[in-house]
Amino acid sequence: MTNKTILVTGAAGFIGFSLINYLYEHNFDYTIIGIDNLNDYYDVNLKLNRIKILKKYSNFSFLKMDISNKQDLDDLFKEFNFDIVINLAAQAGVRYSISNPDAYIQSNVIGFYNILECVRHTSSVKHLIYASSSSIYGNNQKVPYSEKDKTSKPVSLYAASKLTNEQFAYAYCKLYGIPCTGLRFFTAYGPYGRPDMAYFSFTNKMLRNEQITLFNNGDMYRDFTYIDDVCITISKIICSNVKLNEDNLPYQVYNIGNHHPENLRDFYNTIGECLLKHQMILKIPEPKYLPMQPGDVYQTYADTEKLENDFEFCPKTSLKDGIEKFIVWYKQYYLK
Repeated sequence: MTNKTILVTGAAGFIGFSLINYLYEHNFDYTIIGIDNLNDYYDVNLKLNRIKILKKYSNFSFLKMDISNKQDLDDLFKEFNFDIVINLAAQAGVRYSISNPDAYIQSNVIGFYNILECVRHTSSVKHLIYASSSSIYGNNQKVPYSEKDKTSKPVSLYAASKLTNEQFAYAYCKLYGIPCTGLRFFTAYGPYGRPDMAYFSFTNKMLRNEQITLFNNGDMYRDFTYIDDVCITISKIICSNVKLNEDNLPYQVYNIGNHHPENLRDFYNTIGECLLKHQMILKIPEPKYLPMQPGDVYQTYADTEKLENDFEFCPKTSLKDGIEKFIVWYKQYYLK
């Protein structure tokens, strides 16, 4: 896997940036082209700072580009002979999809279709890796969530768009023989993360001594996955051939989770205790409890047996250790 040329879409995003940085820090010999539309869904300066870090690597190049622009993508694929395409570009956020559905159709559906079409017409691409989400499991009552579970009832447009990605990818694999691997992420978190995520916003509000809302009275569970574990997993997938599925097709999806859901109240207290430890707050604010919000699910819980069987690895960083690393970064980045 040396001297490969890789396209990473969403390169200025949390997972895209973290993956590229991880690959170069661990001496993977790749030429990486990163693209991102740098939208203002959250702080653009954070995205620009991520790209600034990546530009220190001589074999990384960045282009501002939107995957929903088919002509720009066509031109890009004509210019570079990509060996692997990693599509991490997407409009994120469950609640935002309720009020801004157009953004999800443009980026997550049309954009992904454009990626598939470019890969289909490019003989050099040997593997398409793309982001899916644990959200596709909806309110599945069976836990932990297995890749074999039915995923026919998404409860948000965001989840529906990610399920559509998986279905599109399967069809293109079946019709055109494109090897595809889908990554069902379970609440990735860590340094340089997304400010709209709960761990980030909770930290911001605790530092300002603002009241924080816990939905469903704090009785919710999330399978938090530390970003380094996500990057290790993807690096192993990059270096492997896609295993044939039960239909004898080079198509797989994997849960990328920690196999250990955390209660929202415990998660809240873990952040507060870490801030107290670093003398960043004097006390943990008392939260406000509200009912469940539309589009939310009660719990996410990853069955990682398939991932462990195929790659002899699964995410394992504890929430306490992961939050500690995030808070250390946050203090250095925002409070220096």
